[in-house]
Amino acid sequence: MARMAVTERRAALIQAALRVIAADGVAAATTRAITAEAGMSLASFHYAFRSRDELIAELIPYVVEHESLAAEQTLAVGHDLRETIQRGLQGFLDLVAADPAREQAMFELSLYALRTEELHEAAKAQYASYYKAAEGIVEAAAQLTGRTWSRPASEIAQIVVTLTDGLTLGWLVHRDRAATQPILDFAADAIAALADPLDTSEPA
Repeated sequence: MARMAVTERRAALIQAALRVIAADGVAAATTRAITAEAGMSLASFHYAFRSRDELIAELIPYVVEHESLAAEQTLAVGHDLRETIQRGLQGFLDLVAADPAREQAMFELSLYALRTEELHEAAKAQYASYYKAAEGIVEAAAQLTGRTWSRPASEIAQIVVTLTDGLTLGWLVHRDRAATQPILDFAADAIAALADPLDTSEPA
């Protein structure tokens, strides 16, 4: 294959690993299977990653970064909080629909870690990454729309992640946007209801 920069090679291998995991599970994601899926040689793999474990560890930040960016790109002036949340959830769903194998692989990684005692901390780290990314987005959404959350942003973030997990799993099962839309709208309503107007009154 044509010569690739290390960053491009790493991204291609990560995407290949996600496809292998989605199709056959984490145990099947050997370096040989991943390189075959990516159309690379084993030598190319070791040029980009020291080991399979290093690649697996990179999957979570890679996916979280791309999902966060998709949500952040929907943030814009001129929308109220409910619409801002709805746009963010729609952007997230569009990302899921564009690459369902990635989301299926992330669920598989979570379950694999929970079934594997020495990897329990990896599952916690995975969701800690989700919560941190969601917290940044909900804080930005509130600030952009002149609202304030009635609960700590960290709690709102956990609620958002729980709702998006359900949205994602439901969509992966039925692949039906029409069936998903009412749930997405309900999620936007429920999250927006947790905010209050920003208190801008001057102290007496």
